[in-house]
Amino acid sequence: MTSSPAKKLSVLLASVVLSVACAAPAFAQSGGGGAAGEDSDAAKPVAASKATTTKAQRKAARKQARAKKNAELKNLEANGYNPSRNDPNYPTDLQNAQKKAAAAAAASQ
Repeated sequence: MTSSPAKKLSVLLASVVLSVACAAPAFAQSGGGGAAGEDSDAAKPVAASKATTTKAQRKAARKQARAKKNAELKNLEANGYNPSRNDPNYPTDLQNAQKKAAAAAAASQ
């Protein structure tokens, strides 16, 4: 059973296209970019969310997420965390600020 070089080339091309199409979603970036403890919105398919939202809605969502991150950072800074400091105690410094912020939030409720 012999096959022509054109047929071999077309099969090779089809297999490459198929493998790239299957691997592309694995390398796609999510819009969340948040920490692991946040909402699981990143688990939603990216293509489906883009199809149902307009550019203005995505822009507003990015703006809202940025404002949330900035507010969280300001809260941590107010409780003793300094991100620009090159501190060898980095994780404990951040964790202490998070504990203080959580205690202040619990006290205000």
